[in-house]
This record gives sequence, structure tokens and C-alpha cells, in this order.
Amino acid sequence: MFFRRSMACCVLQIAALIFGGIGMVGTLATTVMPQWRVSAHIGSNIIVFENIWEGLWMNCISHMGIKLQCKFYGSILALPPLLEAFRALMCIAVILSIISFLMAIVGMKYTHRTNEDPQSISIFILAAGIAFLLTGILVLIPVSWTGGIIIRDFYDPKVPTTLKRELGAALYVGWVSTAFLIAAGAMYCSFWCCGDRSSKCRYPSLSRHRLRKPDLAGVSSQSVQAYV
Repeated sequence: MFFRRSMACCVLQIAALIFGGIGMVGTLATTVMPQWRVSAHIGSNIIVFENIWEGLWMNCISHMGIKLQCKFYGSILALPPLLEAFRALMCIAVILSIISFLMAIVGMKYTHRTNEDPQSISIFILAAGIAFLLTGILVLIPVSWTGGIIIRDFYDPKVPTTLKRELGAALYVGWVSTAFLIAAGAMYCSFWCCGDRSSKCRYPSLSRHRLRKPDLAGVSSQSVQAYV
């Protein structure tokens, strides 16, 4: 029974680590990709010569899918405050995803290495799970906010057709990455709960041992008095 439980925990940790790794790579790709907002082709003209991509760091123009020209944004102070906030959130998410992945590796290493201190192992696993969940939330905020703005402007008749945009590939990558990150965090947190519960069953507190420990001095004194 214990072997089956340890194997299930091992498989759960490996699956969570894979999900977290995919989410980490997806977070980095979402931050770098320029396809956050792409040009919307509305009208009867099916011949399109240019595609416009707008990202967090640059905008690109693709000429008939052959030539691609990209240009980084100029002054940081001249950027809209919302774009600056999205940049900061995604940069924090990238750093936090890397830290989460490293903590998960450390937690797995200690789990397979020793079982003497389950409480410290649980701390590593719990920290990785919370960090993955927080990373997923940080990625979800700018991606969903940008998607909502694009959909709102697309159906707004006051916005000119040339300024309308569609959802880019980076947003879909961000949503998928968020799902993997949240799944990894939930799996690590559930593993911590199971591990903490089993450790309490396997390692009861010292106070209980002391309460249940027989008083050898009392027993010896009583035996001496009975003998006398």
C-alpha cells in the first residue's frame, strides 16, 4: 500500500513538473511574441498585402508573408500606462515561473532523497505550488485584459476599420500557459496536503509520545516499595 502511494506521488510530481515547464516556456513565449494584436481584415477585398502585429515590445509588418519588418517601441516614457503595466506583469511572471520550476526540482530531489524530515519537503512543494498558481494569475491578467479590449473595439462602430484588431497567437499561447501553470500549482498543493497528512500519521508529535511514555522512575519506585 505504501509503495503504491509513493509511486502515485512520484507520478503526480513528474506530471506537475512537466506542466510547470510547459507553462514556463509558454510564459516566456507569450512575453516575447509580437502577435498580441493582429490586423483585422474586414471588407470584400480578399487580397491583403500587409499584416500588422503589435506586441509588448515591438510592432511588425508582414508583406504578403514574405518580408517581415519589426521595430521596437521608442521611448519607454511615451508608452501607454496600460502597456507598461502589462510589460511589468509579464516580466514578473517569467521570473516567478523560473523560480517555481527550480523550487519544484528541489522539492522532488529532497522527496526522493530522504524521508527523515517530511515537513521541510512539504515546504518546498507548497512554495512551488503557490508560485505556479501566482504565475498563472499574473499571466492571465494582461492576456485576458488585452483580449477584452480587442473584442470591445472590434464591435465598436465608432472605431475605424483600419484600427480594429483581432486576437493574436500570443494571447492563445498565454491562455494555454495559464492553464498549465494553474494545473501544476494545484497538483503540487494537493501533493503537499496529502504528504502533510501522511506525515502526521507517520510522525506523531513528541508531546503525544511523552504523554504515552511510561514513567520508568515511578514504576521502579513502586516496585521497590512493593518489594520492601
